[in-house]
Amino acid sequence: MGKHQEYEKKTEELLVPILTKSQYELVDVEFIKEAGSWHLRAYIDKEGGITIDDLTAVNHELSDLLDEHDFISESYILEVSSPGLLRPFKKPKDFIRNLGGDVEVKLFSPVTWEEGGKKYSDKEFIGILKEYREEPAAIVLDFGEKEMEIPVRDIALIRRSIDF
Repeated sequence: MGKHQEYEKKTEELLVPILTKSQYELVDVEFIKEAGSWHLRAYIDKEGGITIDDLTAVNHELSDLLDEHDFISESYILEVSSPGLLRPFKKPKDFIRNLGGDVEVKLFSPVTWEEGGKKYSDKEFIGILKEYREEPAAIVLDFGEKEMEIPVRDIALIRRSIDF
């Protein structure tokens, strides 16, 4: 595990008790460099949606703990944020939460299939997330008349599909 992954892991360990007492959910933590500055981002959510007041309270508590433990050697900007509606699915609970919903899936490589004597190939799909399995990790997309099973390792991006 690299130094930055260790920062993310230790930050998660500090965050979990804060979030548990308020019944918030940890979506993700990332430590990344953008525009020459390091950013430590914690994405949180809760049933019914997260508010600015929720984010502010968690930010203050986490900031105090990070100052107390002082394990990050680089200077960084701390951000506690909502993950947003169109966030990519990363964890099993993201898939499970979105079962039955419309999803957009982009694959690393195109899938080829035959229909009505013609061959088709594509790597982007929109369908209903019908099923998620952990072992082996796979999803089933429902297109109404047909279904497609896709191994999670083949998915470059999966997120909610929202029609505006």
